[in-house]
Amino acid sequence: MSLNGAKVGNDLLSPGWTDYNDTILYDTRDITGQLREGENVGGLTLGNGMYHVERRNRFAKFTGSFGPLRAICQIELEYADGSKELVGTDESWRTHPGAITFNSIFGGEDFDARLYPKGWNKTKFDYKTWRHAVEVVRPTGTLRGHSLTSEPLREIEVREPIRIQALSDYESVYDFGQNASYMPRLRVSGPAGSTVRLIPAELVNVDGSIQRSTMGSTNRGISWWQYTKATDKVEEWFPQFYYVGCRYMQAEYFAPKPHHPAQIESLDAVVVHSTAKSVGEFECSNPLLNQIRDLVRWAQRANMVSVLTDCPHREKLGWLEQYHLNGPSIRYEFDMARMYTKGMNDMADAQTDTGLVPNIAPEYTEFKGAFRASPEWGSAFIIVPWQQYQFCGDLDLLRTHYADMKRYFAYLESCASNNIISVGLGDWFDLGPKKSGASQHTPPPITATAFYFHNAQILAKVASLLDKPDDAQAFVAKAENIRRTYNQKFFDATNGTYATGSQAANSLALVMGIIEPQYSNAVLAALVRDVESRDCQMTAGDIGFRYLLQALAQGGRSDLIYRMINQDTKPGYGFMLKKGETSLTEAWDANLTTSHNHFMLGQITEWFYKDLVGIDCDPDGPGFKKIIIKPTPVGDLNWAKASYNSVRGEISTEWRCDGERFKLNVTIPPNTTATVFIPSKSADTVEEGGKSLDKLSGVKFLRQENGFTVTAVESGKYSF
Repeated sequence: MSLNGAKVGNDLLSPGWTDYNDTILYDTRDITGQLREGENVGGLTLGNGMYHVERRNRFAKFTGSFGPLRAICQIELEYADGSKELVGTDESWRTHPGAITFNSIFGGEDFDARLYPKGWNKTKFDYKTWRHAVEVVRPTGTLRGHSLTSEPLREIEVREPIRIQALSDYESVYDFGQNASYMPRLRVSGPAGSTVRLIPAELVNVDGSIQRSTMGSTNRGISWWQYTKATDKVEEWFPQFYYVGCRYMQAEYFAPKPHHPAQIESLDAVVVHSTAKSVGEFECSNPLLNQIRDLVRWAQRANMVSVLTDCPHREKLGWLEQYHLNGPSIRYEFDMARMYTKGMNDMADAQTDTGLVPNIAPEYTEFKGAFRASPEWGSAFIIVPWQQYQFCGDLDLLRTHYADMKRYFAYLESCASNNIISVGLGDWFDLGPKKSGASQHTPPPITATAFYFHNAQILAKVASLLDKPDDAQAFVAKAENIRRTYNQKFFDATNGTYATGSQAANSLALVMGIIEPQYSNAVLAALVRDVESRDCQMTAGDIGFRYLLQALAQGGRSDLIYRMINQDTKPGYGFMLKKGETSLTEAWDANLTTSHNHFMLGQITEWFYKDLVGIDCDPDGPGFKKIIIKPTPVGDLNWAKASYNSVRGEISTEWRCDGERFKLNVTIPPNTTATVFIPSKSADTVEEGGKSLDKLSGVKFLRQENGFTVTAVESGKYSF
C-alpha cells in the first residue's frame, strides 16, 4: 500500500502466505502520519506471491492459482469533531497493469520503468483512462488479523559485494560473501531502454560464472530480476515481490543499440526475512563449533518467512518435519511463538476430511504417496503444540487444536496394520553409499511407527492437562499396545538393536522410551559401537539425527557428539565449512544437486544450548517456570557460554575448565527456580561464591548423581 506517493509501513511481501480458500490474512496500519489536509491518494500494488504461480518460461516448483488478483482495503478516518468516514475498495477504484511485467515467487520479477505511470499514487494524476476495478466475490477463506499472523518480513541488513568479477563486457558476477535470503537494491546508468538482468545462484563454476544446479531444474527455466531503464539518467530500483536464497548474482547487460549497454553504479544485497526476535546467544572456545552455529543460524534465518520453508529458492514450501525436529533448535535462537501459532493454523487448514495432515502446509500443490502422507511429517500437528507448551507454558494451541489432533491420530490408526504403519519416507536424507534422498539405513515402518507411538504418548499427556481423563487413559493404553508390538516386531535382544541396527532406529527407541528398561544399556552400547566403528561419522538423516544427538547426550556420551562434529574430513558440518559453505546444506556431503540453504539438519543447535551449555526446561515447570542447568564439558573445550531469553526472562550459563577446577556461572530469572547440576566428584568439593554448600542459605544440596552435585536454587546469580 502507498499513500500520497510513499509506501505505508516497512513490511515486505505482506500479508503472509496461507491457503486462501480457508484463511486470508490482513494487515493493519496507522496512516495518520501520512495523511494531509485536503485531497489524499491511496494506492495498492498487487503481486502474485503464492496466490498465483505460473511458469511462463521461468522456473517454478509448481503452478496453481486461487483466481484473479484481488484486494480488500478499508481506510477508517476519525476526525477531531468525533465524526468518522470509511473509504473501502469498490468499483470506483481504478486499475492499471503498471511497470511490473512479470512477477513470480519462484521465477523472479521484471520491471520496465518506461511503463511506470509516474505520479499515479499522488494528487493531480489523471487516471480517467484507467479501467474501473471489478467487484468480485472474495475467496471463501476467513479474514484473520494479528492473532494468526507471524512477524512480518522486513529489511534486516544490507550486504555489499565482497568481489565483482567481469566475465565479459556484458556480464559480471557479484559475490556477497554469504548465502542468505536476498532482494537486490540497484542503481543503474545507461541509455533509456537498456536493461540489467540479475540471475541468483548459490555457487560458481571454476571460471567464475554462476552454477544453478542447487536451485532447481534448469531445464524448466531459471529465475531472475530484470530492470529496464526509462531515461538516460541514473535510476534506482528495489523489487517488491521476489526474494530468493543465493550468494551470487550474475548481472547481464542489454542495450537498445549496440555498444551502449546499461551499467551498474551500485548493487547491494538486502537480507530479508521474518523479524522474529532473536532470543539466544552461544559461544565456546572451539572456533569450529561457533562457525557451525552460524552455519545453521543463517539457514534458519533464510527460511523464516510467513512459513518455515525448506529452502529459500527451489521450493519455498512448509515441509512439516522441520517444524518439530528443529523446533527446539530454532526456538533457542528466535522467538517462534507467533510463527508456530500461524503454522498450526496452516496445518489445520491443510487437514483433509479423512484427518490426514499432509507433508506440507499450506498445501499449495498435492504430492503423491509418502511425499504427501508420511507420519514423520504430519506428526508436527501433534508435536508442535506440545513443544510450544514446553517452551512457553502456553496451552492455547493444545486447546484450540486438540479435536483435530485427535482426528489426525485416528487417521494414523486407519493406516496401521496390527499397530504398525508401513507408509513413510523413513530417515530421509540419511548418509549412505547412494545419492542422498530416500532412506538407506532405516526402513519407513521404523520411523513411521515410532512417531505413531510418540503421538499417543503426547496425546495422553495433553488429555490429562485438558482434564479429559477418559481420553488420557485410552491414549496411554494405545501407546502401550504400539510399544509392545514394535518391540516384538523390530527388537533383536541378542544384538541389542532395532531392525537394521541403524543409528536412527536405535536412537528413536532410546529417546522415545520404546525400549523395555532392562535393555536400554544394551541398545545404547550398540549405538555407541556403531558410531565408533565409523570413526564418529553420523549416518542418521533428517528424521534420525536429532534423536541420535539426544540418545548420546542422555546416555552420557556427548563426548562422541563432540568428536562427530569437531572434524572436517567426513561429511558433516565441518566438511561443509571446509568446502566454503556459508549456510547449512540439505545433504551432509553438500553435493551439487541439492540445496545449499536448508535448516533441516540443524538440530545440533539444540545440543549446544540444552546439553553442552546446559539450559533446559524442567518438565515439572513448563515455560521455564522450573529450569534445569546441566552443563557438559567435553573434549578439549576450555569454556562455553550461552544465554536464552525465555518467556520468564533471561537464563544464562557460562562454564570454564581451569585444570582440575570447574567454574560455573548461572543467572536464573525472577519468579523461577532451577535445579543445577555441577560436575564434581562430591559435594564437599563444591563452593558457591567462595563458600561451601553447607554454609549457604540460597543453595540447597539435593543429591550426588552420576558425577554431578545436584543443587536447588531460586532466582539470582550464582558462581559455583
